[in-house]
Amino acid sequence: MMAIPSIDMEATGRNITRLRQQAGLTVRDLQEIFGFTTPQAIYKWQHGTAMPAIDNLVVLAAVLHVSIDEIVIVETRELVLASA
Repeated sequence: MMAIPSIDMEATGRNITRLRQQAGLTVRDLQEIFGFTTPQAIYKWQHGTAMPAIDNLVVLAAVLHVSIDEIVIVETRELVLASA
């Protein structure tokens, strides 16, 4: 058996929302920080339908004053390997 990590996108999205609110930032604030023309990407992150690209994740962690590990929620599942 082997533990396989995967990102829980919905939980990560909820986490992004919580951390943004704790930092006192609005979606519009993040939109301006990232230079996005619309807030859609940020809403997708928060709803768990998309993940920030790694470069955006690094910026998000810096803006929220947390580590990337504090943003991304990882779950593990057991994988049963068939024997040969």
